[in-house]
Amino acid sequence: MTTKELKMVRPDSKGRITLGPLAHGVSSYIVSTDKYNRIILEPRVEISAQEKWLFDNKTALKQVKHGLEDSAAGRVKSRGSFAKYIADDKDSE
Repeated sequence: MTTKELKMVRPDSKGRITLGPLAHGVSSYIVSTDKYNRIILEPRVEISAQEKWLFDNKTALKQVKHGLEDSAAGRVKSRGSFAKYIADDKDSE
């Protein structure tokens, strides 16, 4: 659905509205109203605390984005398996 397509929804007896496919990939919403009493839903996507460091580290994030761009453009070279560097869950406890 594009922003110009309109869809009528009706709240159920408890005031709930189902967003269906519009909520795909969204984990939560910030809800607000404007001066015309329109309800505004701002979609949010949560990340795990284990991954948050990347978004806090601008240098590392830039490097990851650059790597993804290189990969998408085919500018990659196989360096073999890195399996020996993966810590077993039992090792990290």
